[in-house]
Amino acid sequence: MSGTTTAAALRRRAAGAGANRWVVLVVLCVSLLLVAVDATVLHVAVPAVTEDLKPGAVELLWIVDAYPLVCASLLILFGTLGDRVGRRRVLLLGYTLFGVASAMAAFADDAHLLIVARALLGVGGAMIMPATLSILRQVFPDRRERALAIGIWSAVAAVGAAVGPLLGGFLLEHFWWGSVFLVNIPLMLVSLPVGRILLPESKGDSDGPWDVVGALTAAAGLFAVVLGVKRLGAGELGAATLLPLAAGVVLLVLFVRRQRRREHPLLDLRMFSRPAFSTSVGCIVLAMLALVGLELIAAQYLQLVLGLSPLETGLRLVPLTFAAMAAGLAGARMLRRFGPRRMVSLGFCLTAGAVVLLTAMGGDDNAPLLLGGFVLLGFGLETTLFGAYESMLSEAPQDQAGGAAAIGETSYQLGAGIGIALLGSVMNAAYAPGLSQVPGVPASASAAAAHSLGEAYEVAARLGGPAGEALRLAARHSFVHGLHVTLLVSAGLLLAGAAMALRLPRLMHCDPEETPSGPASAPSPAPSGSAPASGTTAEASPAQGLGSTPTRMPAQRESRGSGVKV
Repeated sequence: MSGTTTAAALRRRAAGAGANRWVVLVVLCVSLLLVAVDATVLHVAVPAVTEDLKPGAVELLWIVDAYPLVCASLLILFGTLGDRVGRRRVLLLGYTLFGVASAMAAFADDAHLLIVARALLGVGGAMIMPATLSILRQVFPDRRERALAIGIWSAVAAVGAAVGPLLGGFLLEHFWWGSVFLVNIPLMLVSLPVGRILLPESKGDSDGPWDVVGALTAAAGLFAVVLGVKRLGAGELGAATLLPLAAGVVLLVLFVRRQRRREHPLLDLRMFSRPAFSTSVGCIVLAMLALVGLELIAAQYLQLVLGLSPLETGLRLVPLTFAAMAAGLAGARMLRRFGPRRMVSLGFCLTAGAVVLLTAMGGDDNAPLLLGGFVLLGFGLETTLFGAYESMLSEAPQDQAGGAAAIGETSYQLGAGIGIALLGSVMNAAYAPGLSQVPGVPASASAAAAHSLGEAYEVAARLGGPAGEALRLAARHSFVHGLHVTLLVSAGLLLAGAAMALRLPRLMHCDPEETPSGPASAPSPAPSGSAPASGTTAEASPAQGLGSTPTRMPAQRESRGSGVKV
């Protein structure tokens, strides 16, 4: 065996030490599933929580928002801490905290305790999310296998987001609202010992002390920015919104300046000088910015315009989830066939096409149109996010894997928050004018109805008679018009993302030194075979299956000086 292939085999054995790497992937996917489910499972329980705990308006807002706010602000802190002290260690601590916080939330007897428990769940989620991706980066040193693993990982994330409301609805029909949190505990009790036994420990190669001040500055800055963005999404433009935004931006600027001056920075910001990395991060932000607001608007359209029940609404969105799962599972093959540039651009274009198709939605139910649009939307979005995440993670140095994963997850959260604020503003601007002069409706009633379609229906019910019916019809018509405008704006943002993706590498580069060669440390269903000859890499075709003998293809070379893969 040559020196190159011997080094590759040693890295592969080290990556899989203690467990088959595909078993490790299963453990990581279970971790991600819990976090993804918990992010959405509370949504259906809010009415029951409100009836039981009687929280005020501000308290209810914090019950819902404490988890995503805390999680988004601490991703960089715990991602970089894992690089220093051990990613498995941080992940197992996250498991423990997640389980304890779930028990606190389930048995909370007042709103303040529930808010604290939700915040602790956010801390646990911030420990778990970047650790799963960074450990995945370590145990799959070969990029082709890693692409397949990321595809499975992202498909599980799509399942978790969809299962959350359905699981919550099922539990609420049979148990009290705290059961939506209790479901986490047995899974965490299993995950802790299994993770300790099976997951390999890994750290980055960074020297010097961990920058505690920098980590806290980044956390405070992100918390303030995400809080301000969420308030913008709720339509609030006062000092309580602008001050956190300004303070957050100042803190993040100070964080960047501090990192550039330090000999041993918390985050190596030179990663952003690599076009593949910075473009991937930008694509993640833009994809979420363009689409997450549409999810909320689509739910309102299905329930308030078409009159579907919450369960019927969830079932209508199931094809979107299945399409996203299919794209995740097919992502590795598409990435090898098309390369990052064409794959991400194609995903953006498919998603833009789906959004334009959905502009044909009107006041009447058109199930085939919605089915086709949601399937295309789910497949295109997952294709985009898969290609961007894979390129970002592969471009980052392995010793910075935790920080890179945290940057990707933070970009996802920020894009989602900005998207709700931006597309919500577009929707309101297009919706409100249609209610300004409805015959027979007082100006005060029109002004109240202009806040939202739900409020318009309440005002119409109070008015009653011909005036109420006229207001109801005008509100439905204005909402559909606003939806069409919002969809077109979203399509424009997606096409801008397709243009941005042209800066990604044309080909999927696989370093020959990272290619699997020789037997793994444990029997594996993954591709295995003889060591490739010098200048070649092994590739397994998804059509052959995981246990097939890999084929050989010439390795692509990379220009290391500029950081651009060609």
